[in-house]
Amino acid sequence: MKIKKNDKVKVIAGKDKGAEGTVIRALPREDRVVVENVHMVTKAQRPTQANPQGGLTHVEAPLHVSNVALVCPKCASATRVGVRREDGKKIRVCKKCGADID
Repeated sequence: MKIKKNDKVKVIAGKDKGAEGTVIRALPREDRVVVENVHMVTKAQRPTQANPQGGLTHVEAPLHVSNVALVCPKCASATRVGVRREDGKKIRVCKKCGADID
C-alpha cells in the first residue's frame, strides 16, 4: 500500500468525493484507510462506566484505498504514487511533478 498514516489524501470516489483529510489509520491487510472527518457513520454505544449516558456517536469508517489519492506536498494536487529505490530504500515519488514525498 502506497498510502501511510499522516499522509494528506483526497477522496476521489464515493459519497465524500472531493473531501480532503489526513490518514488516521492505515489497514494494509484490508486495503483500507481511515481519514479524519471523512466517511462519518453513526454508531450506537451501550452505556459503560466511561460513558454512562451511551447513545449515538459519529465515528470515521474505513475507506478502500482505491477511493483516495495522495496529495503531493509540493504541487498540492491529488496524484498517483511511484516508487524509486535509492541505497536499498524505497522512496515514494509524485507522478505529476517528480518530487519526493518521503
